Amino acid sequence: MGFFIADAVAQTEGAAAPNAGFMNFVLLGGLFLFMYFVIIRPQRKRQKEHTSLVESLGKGDEVVLTSGMLGKIIEVDEHYVTINATNNVDLKFQKVSVHAVLPKGTIKSI
Repeated sequence: MGFFIADAVAQTEGAAAPNAGFMNFVLLGGLFLFMYFVIIRPQRKRQKEHTSLVESLGKGDEVVLTSGMLGKIIEVDEHYVTINATNNVDLKFQKVSVHAVLPKGTIKSI
């Protein structure tokens, strides 16, 4: 009698293995889709928007840097922008450090 129970258990375990593999394949695919739509896709969208922002920078734009500094762009070259932070204080930063372009007149109103 013990022999038949061992055979039944072995057959049950063998039958469950292919389903478990399929469920692992399905769960892994679901996890990838979740990560793509929740993490990867939004991050790529933000990166694309920031790249277009950096490419559109021009002289006279009022900007906020990632450090929180405000300034008006007085010079733009390939990788750097020079901003006027206050009277006679010009600072040079990498273009990628620009966080946002402000509406004209924002710095004066502050």
